Amino acid sequence: MFGNFLYFIVVLLIYSTYQPPESTPVPAGEAILTAGALAAVFSVWVRRDFDRLARAADALGPALADIRFSALTTRFSILAVALFAVDVYVLDLPAGLEAWPALQAAPTLGALIFLLLFIAHLMIVWALNHGAYEKIYSAAVSRRRRVTSQIALAAPVLFPWLLLSGAADLIGLLPFETPRRLLTHPAGELAYFLCFLVLVAVVGPALIRLFWRCRPLEDGWMRRRIEALCRRARLRYAQILYWPVFDGRMITAGVMGLVGRFRYILVTTGLLRELSPEQVDQVIAHEIGHVKRWHLGFYLLFLSGYILLAYALFDVAAMLLLQAAPIHWIIRFLEIDPVTTGSALLGLMTVVVFLVYFRLVFGYFMRNFERQADLYVYRLFPSARPLITTLAKIALASGIAPEKPNWHHFSIGERITYLERCEADPRWIARHDRKVARSIAVYLAAMAAVAFLGWQINFGDPGRRLSAHFLEIAATRELARNPHQPDLLTLLGDIHQSRGRLAEAAAAYERAVALDPRQARALNNLAWLYATSKDPALRRPERALALARRAAALDPAPHVLDTLAESYYVNGHFAEAMAAGRQALEAAGPADRAYFEAQLEKFRKKESEKAAGDGRGKPR
Repeated sequence: MFGNFLYFIVVLLIYSTYQPPESTPVPAGEAILTAGALAAVFSVWVRRDFDRLARAADALGPALADIRFSALTTRFSILAVALFAVDVYVLDLPAGLEAWPALQAAPTLGALIFLLLFIAHLMIVWALNHGAYEKIYSAAVSRRRRVTSQIALAAPVLFPWLLLSGAADLIGLLPFETPRRLLTHPAGELAYFLCFLVLVAVVGPALIRLFWRCRPLEDGWMRRRIEALCRRARLRYAQILYWPVFDGRMITAGVMGLVGRFRYILVTTGLLRELSPEQVDQVIAHEIGHVKRWHLGFYLLFLSGYILLAYALFDVAAMLLLQAAPIHWIIRFLEIDPVTTGSALLGLMTVVVFLVYFRLVFGYFMRNFERQADLYVYRLFPSARPLITTLAKIALASGIAPEKPNWHHFSIGERITYLERCEADPRWIARHDRKVARSIAVYLAAMAAVAFLGWQINFGDPGRRLSAHFLEIAATRELARNPHQPDLLTLLGDIHQSRGRLAEAAAAYERAVALDPRQARALNNLAWLYATSKDPALRRPERALALARRAAALDPAPHVLDTLAESYYVNGHFAEAMAAGRQALEAAGPADRAYFEAQLEKFRKKESEKAAGDGRGKPR
């Protein structure tokens, strides 16, 4: 279940970072046929390896066969992710959907289509490994039921994304400007995501139980026993439900929901059939421990921490990656599209950071939270012996080796060993609680540092200087390859001007204007530099006015008209400055009116002083 969670998140990241190239190298028909051929080869490979495993299962023995089965399933699931990446980044299949009007209006539909493509790859694995699954685990579940159960288990991963992305599409279609503007701002986008995440975490379980087709546990002595335990623990919940995963044959239980009104306790028929009442009590106590220790809330915190990490550092990491000289050498050597290559590299970086974060940070807390939930049994019972025997029974019934490693749980053997240690010395219980508390404190301190660093990078002067530095490197590198690009020269001039290197800025603008006399931005920025520079060597009022007139003729935007007005002003043509200033004010938006009004007042004051001086100089 947790593996599927990671696979789906990785696939969403791969798709969301894709940028279509200017021209697709593979025609759409050929791309679809190639994708189909790759899927066919994938199917043959999956069937061959799992058939071999099924034939060798008896010789391997249950423990080794289980390890081989899990390893093969993981390998082919990862290969399914790789095939999806090939479909997206090599065959450019998403580019073929861009012409569909419905997908342009609602991008979530396009993403959903490709998610279904990935699910189809996973279904190949689940369907073709079923023979080996039956042989190794002596399972009686049908192929169809097992595949649908796998899909049902994966669905909760997609629900939050589907609702979040679909709601954003809907907001984009509504005739309201403010919500759209908020969503285009990084801070607004982050706030929207976090609010929606909490909302889905609160009410999502009510939707998930419908999708899983959970039904209430019927009234009887077992239900009353679970209810009594929940009352003793003061646990609020909405319902106790049957969890029909794999037809309910698994010996497992669960709890979902942040608040009592939407909290559900899940039990399987396998759990109720195979365990004694005392063992069921302690499994439920384990689930109660997750709620009482606020583990579900902390999982939301850790997910938000990843979003914070991405928001704070990904821009800088992306710029560092894209500035690496080997990357540019590879792009030139292979003559591949730089846009697609850049998006693929960013996607790869995003996936790697996500996997490292979730396998290390998230996995660390999940393992320790599971142990903490095990230890919560001691809050309700004097001994955890029934839980220890339950874990041993689960290992025996499932065929899972007790020492089999797991990134999100300690192994069954490790869990039993720690509980045995607590039986002998209860101080180990408090010791683990302190370990978890210290770990959370360290995590919060680290996230506070990340938040501060992210603020400085995204909104502070260090971030602006860093962005300008990276842009300068990129522009300089590209100009070294092709020096006759007026747009890049203008960009380089802007960077020099923002960093106070006015002589270098003027030189870059002059080169841009020489290459393209109709480069309005270069004309305007150079005019402003010559008109306002404090350096006498760069103060060229007449040249500024000539450049500003040309810029205004090409692009009469408010800021360009303001440059023209300023150029008139520094040349002593105050009436003309006022006329240009009025034009700039009339064309300005509400946010800029105060500036243009101040400019106009400055011109008006000088014109009045000039008129007064002319009046005093006239003979009576």
